[in-house]
Amino acid sequence: MTDDIAPETVDVHRLFHTDQTLDVLRFAHDTIRQGQACALVTLVEINGGSSRALGSMMAVTATGGYCGMVSGGCVEGVVAHEAVQALAENRDRTVRLGKGSSYFDVVLPCGGGITLAVHVLKNADALDAALKAHAQRRTIALAYHPEKQMLSCSEAPKTGWQGGVFAVVLPPALRIVLLGQGLESEVLQQAASALNVEIMRDALPADIDEATAVVFLQHDLDKELPLLKQALSSTAFYIGCLGSRRTHEARRMQLLQDDFTEEQIARLSAPIGLFGPVRDARSLAVSVLAEIMARKTEQAKDARHV
Repeated sequence: MTDDIAPETVDVHRLFHTDQTLDVLRFAHDTIRQGQACALVTLVEINGGSSRALGSMMAVTATGGYCGMVSGGCVEGVVAHEAVQALAENRDRTVRLGKGSSYFDVVLPCGGGITLAVHVLKNADALDAALKAHAQRRTIALAYHPEKQMLSCSEAPKTGWQGGVFAVVLPPALRIVLLGQGLESEVLQQAASALNVEIMRDALPADIDEATAVVFLQHDLDKELPLLKQALSSTAFYIGCLGSRRTHEARRMQLLQDDFTEEQIARLSAPIGLFGPVRDARSLAVSVLAEIMARKTEQAKDARHV
């Protein structure tokens, strides 16, 4: 699977903007399946500061098209050129940029240094398995074996080097279960959809997992409580409830009467939102999404330090 183009004549160009790992993997998977050459670039080491997390990725074709980000946008062109050369040689390589790099004219704004693994994809098997696991909301790790120049799927607990293998953990995508009718729910759904976040409406799914947030935007505590009890019995990483502090105290007392503990009740974000009180639907949507994203970010940090 090669493309008959001299690497020095290739004009690298961004195909589309994304910093989402799953977008990069889907693009690489589809490119290989279409019979075109593709390299997967992974950020495997950070010295000092970096604008991207360990495990960030790019995908690069032999014709210079690329997607993904491994920095703030200042080195992706150089990285794409390196990947095109690796594809021409059909051999993996390691690229160092910033501090300690042979590219003296490439300086990272943060002043640090990054190391990138450029892997020439031989097939899409590992990508296919990883994407299928992700679609089934199963946590999976994509493991790069530099000595064997191959990818595999594993159950590594965190992103990073483990015994000479670099693993990128792919957790299930963020999903929001939205319970409630009215303007607030409609605006929150629109805002979440704009961020490409999956929204489920008006019913609790059976498979609530640790990547699911449950949002109650209901104005009737009696209707809310049966579903809230189900949510509290799940592993949802976030449960938020609309209402004043007085409303939440009434909610708390009812839950205590129903044998829920203070520790369980403390899982609730109520009144809901990162900032408040707010009096309009747009502000509420921003506040709720900000709180969910903040909680999700903390969850990801904890996972990286497992």
